[in-house]
Amino acid sequence: MAIPRCKTIICDVQALAQPDLETVDALARLALTLRRGGLELRLRNASRELRELLAFSGLVDALGVEPGREAEQREQRLGVEEEAELADPPG
Repeated sequence: MAIPRCKTIICDVQALAQPDLETVDALARLALTLRRGGLELRLRNASRELRELLAFSGLVDALGVEPGREAEQREQRLGVEEEAELADPPG
């Protein structure tokens, strides 16, 4: 007997510029409501701030947060700057 697959709802949360705990609460309630209806919630394009709040609250797996793309690392400086002690000024 095959297990029926759950349908997935993808929610692009990129527009959530300043997520807070109310945002996390609303997403958790949405996920619970969908799960009761046999659906699964996946969050796409979650900001670093939102992912951190979800991790802090322990809801990353429950809310199906898709892995975010890491911002490209800034290029390292090519030159090496050396520090030197200045000689005592002529006295």
